[in-house]
Amino acid sequence: MRYVVGYAANARGGDAVNLAVALARRQGATLDLVMVMPQDSPYNGVYPPVAGFGDILARQVSEWLDEGLALIPDDVQAQAHIRRGESEAEALIAAAEELGAVLLVIGASSTGLFKRFSIGSVAGALLHASTLPVVLAPSGYSRTRPITRLTCALGTRAGAEDVLRTGIAMARRRELPLRLVSLVALGPGESEATVHDAEAHLRAVAEASQGVEADDFDKLRVDVVVGHGRSIEDAVDALDWKKGEILLIGSSRLAQNKSIFLGATANRILRALPVPMIVVPRNYVPLSEELFHTTALPIVAPETTEAPK
Repeated sequence: MRYVVGYAANARGGDAVNLAVALARRQGATLDLVMVMPQDSPYNGVYPPVAGFGDILARQVSEWLDEGLALIPDDVQAQAHIRRGESEAEALIAAAEELGAVLLVIGASSTGLFKRFSIGSVAGALLHASTLPVVLAPSGYSRTRPITRLTCALGTRAGAEDVLRTGIAMARRRELPLRLVSLVALGPGESEATVHDAEAHLRAVAEASQGVEADDFDKLRVDVVVGHGRSIEDAVDALDWKKGEILLIGSSRLAQNKSIFLGATANRILRALPVPMIVVPRNYVPLSEELFHTTALPIVAPETTEAPK
């Protein structure tokens, strides 16, 4: 199992490395740190390239990657790679596909509030084009201990079953407890959905989705929670978030097949979220898809949380 880390020689790069270590420790994965050098092009700021500049830049990037590798503890295997490309996002996706990675980990913009997200240009491009799941580390993320819980956000539109199947596969592989959440905004100008609608939808999705083998029941506990408030942001704040938690969310229905497109609601969730987020492509097929059977999940009754008034 390999995870590609889009590394940068700044705080954002450190956040991405810390989260990648926490994920890798949960599953024994290998990390591939990737930095992208600009490709010689008439559209670059310096063209034609100054003699010797490419060699100087390559040495500097190599030194930065060595600094990144030094952040990774000895119990996690890691290696570094330099790629060239006009688009950093495209080069990262190509590297991840070439290396056979299953996740692409990046940090939020360094301008974001502490432990909150602010999406930069590279992250924004990845969240609208990646062909594999993108994992976002909040600004200031310092945890390197293993992830302790996976929360799966399920919307009310078509495709929720696919997101749940991915959540089940990820939770099983990492032996993590799984929480299913639905968010309801009750304020003026928000959705007309009610808390009762969300609870009924969560249970219907869970019961209709393919489950896990009976022998795995003791390894996978599924809790169902509805968070609500005047806005989506309030509903996110109303939920209980653990320090070692990570949120899984699907792509917009506007996304191309097996590609990511972050929708408007997911964007609002992201900007209020205090924990890392995984965004999966539309119609994404998890690695353990072949392990699924049509057995009902052990579902715990829905719990409702409300934002403070």
